[in-house]
Amino acid sequence: MLENVDWDNMLGATWETLYMSGVAIFFTFFFGIALGLILFLSSKGQLWENKVVNSITSAFVNIFRSVPFIILIILLIPFTTAILGTMLGPNAALPALIIGSSPFYARLVEIGLREVDKGVVEAARSMGANQGHIIFKVLLPESMPALVSGITVTGILLVSFTAMAGVIGAGGLGDLAFRDGFQRNSPDVTLVATVITLVIVFILQGIGDVLTRNIDKR
Repeated sequence: MLENVDWDNMLGATWETLYMSGVAIFFTFFFGIALGLILFLSSKGQLWENKVVNSITSAFVNIFRSVPFIILIILLIPFTTAILGTMLGPNAALPALIIGSSPFYARLVEIGLREVDKGVVEAARSMGANQGHIIFKVLLPESMPALVSGITVTGILLVSFTAMAGVIGAGGLGDLAFRDGFQRNSPDVTLVATVITLVIVFILQGIGDVLTRNIDKR
């Protein structure tokens, strides 16, 4: 049944998908936390309350979170080509992956920060904690279970994004399923690529669930 599957190509495509997903998750985690902190801290009643900053950041997040990923890739072709010299290959997919997922994760970070007990923050303030201590020793640690859960959801989203990126030449399992599976009428290639993608998703979800349980001390 799987006689049309080139396992060397399948292995290479799997590594490309893992590479794109891993690098994008890493940068999305930090950029998303930065955006989420700005959204939360600049909102009404928070440490950096600033309506203008909050509105601009919120607009940026909403715009890039709402643009369909396949369209975002096309829109970012000039930017990607300018910084990388090409729009093909796994590296060329990274700008769109990071820019497309960071705003999504930023909203999850904002939600996680809003769930932090205000009493804990007020207690830290009453003990003389400065803004840096409140952010890095209270808000982020207290919201860490939500942050890990959020990056797990975002990581799974990124795996699906890599499949879409593959359709326009980024490589990975999506590219292999489209090029060798669909275009060459080899459904077994598409089937194997799909199964491997699902395995990656299940592993990501399992790792995220374990980390969340271990971090959450409630």
